[in-house]
Amino acid sequence: MTDGDSLFWMGGIEAASLTEVTDDASRLDDGSFWAIIKNFEGNQIFARFDEVRNSTFTGGGWNPIEGAWTSSLSRTQYVDYVERIRSEIADGSVYQVNACRVLSSQEQASISLRGLFSEIQERNHSELAAYLKVGGLEIASASPERFIRREGCEILTSPIKGTIREDEDIFGEKDRAENLMIVDLMRNDFGAICAPGTVEVKELFRHEKHPTITHLVSDVIGTLQERITWREILESIAPPGSVSGAPKSSALRIISENESNRGPYCGILGWIQGDRAELSVAIRTFWSTDSRTLHFGTGAGITWASDANSEWEETELKARHLISIAGGDL
Repeated sequence: MTDGDSLFWMGGIEAASLTEVTDDASRLDDGSFWAIIKNFEGNQIFARFDEVRNSTFTGGGWNPIEGAWTSSLSRTQYVDYVERIRSEIADGSVYQVNACRVLSSQEQASISLRGLFSEIQERNHSELAAYLKVGGLEIASASPERFIRREGCEILTSPIKGTIREDEDIFGEKDRAENLMIVDLMRNDFGAICAPGTVEVKELFRHEKHPTITHLVSDVIGTLQERITWREILESIAPPGSVSGAPKSSALRIISENESNRGPYCGILGWIQGDRAELSVAIRTFWSTDSRTLHFGTGAGITWASDANSEWEETELKARHLISIAGGDL
């Protein structure tokens, strides 16, 4: 197959000339260049491109969204959701859950996210920003979070947990405790795919500045088991722990009981080529499946120390800057 409209871009790498689309993860081991999107719920698209080059991203103009965005959960519903999580924590069934909501805007005219991604590149630069168009799916991501970087047998993850305004300097104990929980979760996930004794925390509690906010970030590294496949890697560690919770199985149950499908949001987005890869956690991400409805996800990590109204405000803080680029009112 050949689809001249399909395109992938991330970190200065542009891929065009789409020749295959599949959901079969065993295809990822053939050494070709694959753009991937694996939704939070597990649906996945692997797109093989034959033309790969270093390039700056070029896109058209963007007409800002008009009107208000709608939320999959109202403030009252989100606050109730947070309190349900805190009750589950009090019962001992879970320690932390990432509680999310999806914003949507319905446009009258057809939209292309290439122009929006160009605006994001200008006004919210991120090393892991990515654009993907395959068939009816179009994604413009400003994600700051690395899920996996792979070089040969070495693998790195950099979970984000903890967010403060850019004019603040100190993370609270809740942020540090939450970050440590997810670091332990990722160490456990890496233990399933890495050689014994190779998983370690490379850096703990790094401050990482982004437009309007600062994140608390840690790095976990490991050495992959010999002859492990991409299917085994993705099945073992998806979805990302930083956007699900700990223990992951309990967090996923609570999320499924309280949220509608997240889709690409909080999934995995990036590229794989043989034993090299750069994959992000698809947060700070816009997407459309029909060229008219634009979606954007936002969320917060909930622990026993969470204040429900403050967590709602954190979801607003995370969304505000990028929504201001897209247009419309929160």
